[in-house]
Amino acid sequence: MNTATIARAWAVTRSDGVTLGFTDHDEAIAFDGITFRPDAGLTARAVVQGLGLSVDNTEAVGLLSDSAITEIDLMAGRWDAADVRLWDVDWSAPQNRRLVFRGHLGEVTRNGGAFRAELRGLSEPLNRAQGRVYHPRCAAELGDKACRFDLGRAGYSVEGTVLEVQEGARFRLSGIVGHESRWFERGSLVVLSGAAEGLTALIKNDTGLSGAGREVELWAGLGIAPQPGDRVKLIAGCDKRAETCRLKFLNFPNFRGFPHLPPEDWLLAPQVVK
Repeated sequence: MNTATIARAWAVTRSDGVTLGFTDHDEAIAFDGITFRPDAGLTARAVVQGLGLSVDNTEAVGLLSDSAITEIDLMAGRWDAADVRLWDVDWSAPQNRRLVFRGHLGEVTRNGGAFRAELRGLSEPLNRAQGRVYHPRCAAELGDKACRFDLGRAGYSVEGTVLEVQEGARFRLSGIVGHESRWFERGSLVVLSGAAEGLTALIKNDTGLSGAGREVELWAGLGIAPQPGDRVKLIAGCDKRAETCRLKFLNFPNFRGFPHLPPEDWLLAPQVVK
């Protein structure tokens, strides 16, 4: 590879399949079906890579561009955990290239019209704790492969319309009937239409109102707040107790906790040996 013609090329792929290419060269470069644009204002910091299982890390710094990575998309979390690939490429002969980094976007910070994105290497998941926790409450997430509960079952999800938004985290909804208060607490709110379409948040409080009204409060506001008239879906919540699994979801055979495990007080109490 000719060192006088080396440029860097980035490919960033979101979870929804949208892929953007960037380069620090002054002209566009194309390979692997991706056009790497020079006008997006994305640059790379030095790549730090270690041998063995150490975590690779680097940063991407750029200017927000309406035609590339927009501030709205960043606030909405659409670039969270996006897949990232970085090549050293000969811009005069793009077939001569070397993949020097692969990972995903970590924390993204914004300041004015610029952003800085942390990049995390493929070995980062090895730092996470592994193994099963023995606890009276369920270790599974509602609807995952361990829980096996079908969230599409009638009565466990419902769609409604936003009537009012308060402080970006409290919503008054219409069109929701047949569910007692707190049914959706610890569940999810999914936005189905509008600028915030596709965003999801956890529900903190859920209160049934007269008629078909409902008031929902989120643990944290969405990056883009739904507006009156937007459609949303509420998904029932689970507090991971054995009683809830048995009575609310009728799913006790798949319960992944240990409800008969002795409490800590019993374990610490002096034992009488007969």
